[in-house]
Amino acid sequence: MNDGVDGTASTEGTPSAGTTVSGLTAEHRTDPLGIDAAHPRFGWRMASTVRGRHQTAYRILVATSPEQLAHGRADVWDSGRVDASDSVAVRYSGPELHASTRYHWTVTIWDEHGRTVPAAPPAHFETGLLGTDGVTGWDGARWIGMTGKRPNTAGAPLLRRETALTGGPVSEARLYLSALGVYDAYVNGRRVPVPQGDGTTYEFLPPGWTNYDTTVNYFTYDVTDLVTDPSRVTLAAVLGNGWYNGRISENSTYYSADGNPLALKAKLLIRYADGSTQTIVTAPGDDWRATDTGPYRADDLYDGQTYDARKELPGWTANGFDASTWATVEEHDPFPDAQLVAHPGESARLMPEWDRTPHSVTVHTGVTGQDGSANGRGRIVVDPARTVTDPTRAATASVTLHPGDTAVIDLGQNLVGVPRYTLRGPAGAQVAFEPGEILNDDSAGADGPVGSVYRANLRTAEATSTYILKGDPAGETHQDSLTFYGFRYVSVTTTETVTLTELTGRVATSALHDIGSVTTDDTDVNQLISNVRWGQRGNYLWIPTDCPQRDERLGWTGDTQLFAPTGLYNTDAVAYLSHFQDTLIDSQRVYGADGAQFTWVAPGHRYSQALPASGWADCGVVVPWTVWQMSGDTTIIDRSWTAMTRYLDWIRHRTGDTYAGQGAIFGDWLAFQITSTQLISDVYYGHSARLMADMARATGRTAEASAYDELFAHIKRTFITKYLTTDPDTGRITVRSSLGDPPPHTPGNSTGKTEDNTQTALLWILELGFYDTEAQHRQLVTLLADNIGNSAAYKKAHPDSTRVEYPENTLSVGFLGVNVIAPVLTDEGRVDLAYKLLHQKAMPSWLYSVANGATTVWERWNSYSKEDGFGPVDMNSFNHYAYGAIMEWMYESMAGIARDPAHPGFKHFFLRPHIDPTGRITRVTGSHVSPYGEIVSEWTARDGQLTYRAVVPANSTATLRIPTSDPSTVREGRTPLAETPGVEFLDFADGTASYQLPSGSYALTSTLA
Repeated sequence: MNDGVDGTASTEGTPSAGTTVSGLTAEHRTDPLGIDAAHPRFGWRMASTVRGRHQTAYRILVATSPEQLAHGRADVWDSGRVDASDSVAVRYSGPELHASTRYHWTVTIWDEHGRTVPAAPPAHFETGLLGTDGVTGWDGARWIGMTGKRPNTAGAPLLRRETALTGGPVSEARLYLSALGVYDAYVNGRRVPVPQGDGTTYEFLPPGWTNYDTTVNYFTYDVTDLVTDPSRVTLAAVLGNGWYNGRISENSTYYSADGNPLALKAKLLIRYADGSTQTIVTAPGDDWRATDTGPYRADDLYDGQTYDARKELPGWTANGFDASTWATVEEHDPFPDAQLVAHPGESARLMPEWDRTPHSVTVHTGVTGQDGSANGRGRIVVDPARTVTDPTRAATASVTLHPGDTAVIDLGQNLVGVPRYTLRGPAGAQVAFEPGEILNDDSAGADGPVGSVYRANLRTAEATSTYILKGDPAGETHQDSLTFYGFRYVSVTTTETVTLTELTGRVATSALHDIGSVTTDDTDVNQLISNVRWGQRGNYLWIPTDCPQRDERLGWTGDTQLFAPTGLYNTDAVAYLSHFQDTLIDSQRVYGADGAQFTWVAPGHRYSQALPASGWADCGVVVPWTVWQMSGDTTIIDRSWTAMTRYLDWIRHRTGDTYAGQGAIFGDWLAFQITSTQLISDVYYGHSARLMADMARATGRTAEASAYDELFAHIKRTFITKYLTTDPDTGRITVRSSLGDPPPHTPGNSTGKTEDNTQTALLWILELGFYDTEAQHRQLVTLLADNIGNSAAYKKAHPDSTRVEYPENTLSVGFLGVNVIAPVLTDEGRVDLAYKLLHQKAMPSWLYSVANGATTVWERWNSYSKEDGFGPVDMNSFNHYAYGAIMEWMYESMAGIARDPAHPGFKHFFLRPHIDPTGRITRVTGSHVSPYGEIVSEWTARDGQLTYRAVVPANSTATLRIPTSDPSTVREGRTPLAETPGVEFLDFADGTASYQLPSGSYALTSTLA
């Protein structure tokens, strides 16, 4: 029998050779625990060694035990055979699911010949409490806090309850837990772990950040292995302020200047082997006790944490501890109407595989040379006897510090999390760990002597981990758990002689699963890629933030929307961004202008105002479209539709038949060439209208799709009339991007002067097709290329432009141009310019920061330079992923793994590698785990020959566009690709041959022009 794409059909029931089913997910997660979805979405992948293999039907079985599935029986739901190729977001359609119940499931599929693929090993999902009112399923659990505890007083609340068990052997135990604040949870003296990889780790600052007065999340934990004492169980928790109680939430509706009382809500459900159950819940009364006399003396997300080991209470989380002198608890439920829902994704957690050890340890004993230094701050006096510069030795070095000494520890990587340290010293010694992202130089912007840790950019954030020793001669190890820091360096000082024997940078993130990568043979570009990934790890912490270190750390929506495609290429972030969209919709209702505008930040409201904010507010439309495109799941569209239409209707109501956008207070943030805010707003209005039309079509909203198409057409016509002018004598077109006001804040251009023909304006016009004729199109491309090229002739012709200040082949875009510049250039046939921009090291460019030592992406193109020192301290983050949006282009055009908007979720996609015309990059390897499996695209170009390897996952297809001088030279082995069975030759144009590829692995060669 022939297993190729032209093979003959076999009888149903015959196994499909070389084919398996794997990657089973429910709600886009593997074996999720505690989901609240009434109709979970199933997904799976087909894998095959056979080319052209695809699914034609499936059958899902759901049962109460894996044994049922092993016998092909489903006592919960049998979908029956469904003739469809669907394998993404397939809905459960069986009987109503029960709360707190584990369900097992598997799927059998049929291939294109009608042959069965053996059923996948059973997966499972477990329901949560299946209620949102905070009552259903909670068995009387209440929000409780320490009686008489005033907010903002010293000491984190410690809560505990010890309870006798009522049954025999425990078969399973589940803990349902939430907090107003953040928590560390313990059962029987052990901190509650969560699965990660092949082992376990600990969550970090659960339950995360929401608009607490509208929605609070809870988590479900399998604590069966912790309920080991047959007679008693102790449930305990530490409560921290987190995002709920601190100035990070200023101006939010739940914020109180005097502080909010912290509260815990918990239900421990124990099932015994005899079938009986026992429930332990949080409630007022003598069963629960609380104190604030423990070691957690202070905690704040901005300011850090103070831990006094002398106040530790040994055994307080375990059975047998005497808490009779502790305070009682009282109910605290400030938001009775808020929804209490299961978090739909995975929690933020510590990732041990990414821990960083010191690259160097420098001890300095004072300052010298103030009089001769450029800024009067001098330089540190290094003690060579205690300084270790070799990374191998530094990783395990210990150092003894005396009062007046400072140790500067370099972890070699800017990261987000906490330092873990081990100390030996006398009781009462106080050690301060002050994290920072960069070291001081002798420039005017430095805040200390050369070689010390620069912290001025933290603004008012004190960001200090303070530890007070108890005097254990064996050493004391600690890491903060109620706050986080953004840092590469740590400055350590002490009040008494102390020995530091270990320091590790512990990485915390919600970007848990890397599913994509791009590597090249250019070390600078590889460093940029690493910087983007580390920036995502640091800023994907519960919500997508702008920065992780200063007194901000907020969910800025402009940053989120422009980075979302890169984020989804890099990591499995569908559930993560979908959850943020839910939070953004909450914020729209509470904080948005007229309850309709999506907000600048979400959740919370620290910097938001009800002012026009195109590019930021459009996050509420861009993120659903992006998640759908990358996942193939339309659920986020349906859940967001009412909120999205409310936003677009609101703009239309404000601007009417002028078809103008709402306005854009931030403009093209941090651009060096200023585009008017109104033009920015108008293009984003068109952008969102076009995306809405796409999403309407995808979800069967035919009338709405036509309406948004019409809206887009009106916006386009009005835009062209308003902004595009043609000189009647020369026929030259001008984009009047100076028409209107600059943004109120114009960092990077102190004059705040708008210009015509700005890069960002030209890019968006080309992206949206805002022109009438091909002649206009060609002129717009030329204007863009001339602006980027920035030749001497161009500068001479534009003496008043900010471009005269910068070198040739540099960009001048800000946040709202950075994600479209390389894609537009590539689409317009100027990939040469895209690569020149990528390789540029002069300012402004991506590699400028790399050349100046960056290990994450910076907020400003010029956050720091060796020549000029530090950028403006009021807005200067060294971990700000927005400019990392270039990595979307690296996947799609450099490596060549590009989504097809007509077939979301990579059901069909493009393989379109673009060879580097500069010759700097000669090898690229890219991969991305799509919903259908891992896509691979890698190429090597040397001596006029292209070697190309690709993998198209089973149940998907691809269009290959490969560079070549002649299609006859594109070969698989000795066979022309066009003659390979199952491959369809499409066309050859402009040095590119196109083919339709079935699934499978391909190893090709091609002769280049």
